[in-house]
Amino acid sequence: MASSEVNGYHARSTEKTSIAPLGLVLDPAMSLPPAAAAGVDIQTVVPPRGLWPRLEAFFSRLSTRNNFWHRVCSLIWLPYAWRSGISMKRLSTGRFTAILPFKRVNRNWYNAMAGAALLGNSEVAGGMFLFSEVGVDYIVICKELNYRFLRPCCGPAVYDVVDLDALHEQIADAKSCGGEFNVDLAMDVRQIMSKRDRTLRVGRCEMTFHCAPKAMVRSRSSKKARKRRKLTV
Repeated sequence: MASSEVNGYHARSTEKTSIAPLGLVLDPAMSLPPAAAAGVDIQTVVPPRGLWPRLEAFFSRLSTRNNFWHRVCSLIWLPYAWRSGISMKRLSTGRFTAILPFKRVNRNWYNAMAGAALLGNSEVAGGMFLFSEVGVDYIVICKELNYRFLRPCCGPAVYDVVDLDALHEQIADAKSCGGEFNVDLAMDVRQIMSKRDRTLRVGRCEMTFHCAPKAMVRSRSSKKARKRRKLTV
């Protein structure tokens, strides 16, 4: 009979080590997961249960399937993106772009693209890209955004992610470690000229996103709810 300690919990077993408080069964031959090795508290990650988490995952996958379902989901959960008309376009495997149309709601009084439209849709475009990369099991939140206006935009705007290959590697490494992580993202904002084969850079956007597993967020919320109930009793 062997004894072990994981995150302060003691467990005893003969062939397998069971951690009763977590409801997990671990094989002694297996090493700790990367999340535990990285110092992430594995107690906070709980498998999703119930109807709502499954529905949330279903609609999250549906929103990244194509532009039609993205528009339908935006109408319900992201009305600003639906009204502005921004659309996500995957040029090829690993290549992404977002297009903001030159419509009346996005223009200002002197018939140029409004700065608020370019700035606000930068966060939408970056979030759409990261959400499609990290998957439906993560929550993506913008922590910081800096936009530099270079010249007026008098046509449709295209958001291009800078240094895409390095970003793919960074996201893959962060996901392999598990837990929460931050992603620094840079995008060039370009105006589509009358000739479709030519663009003009009108802005540069740098932002930081925080990505967290939904299971971890749900577990933290349930713990806070239990603490509040204990205080009220």
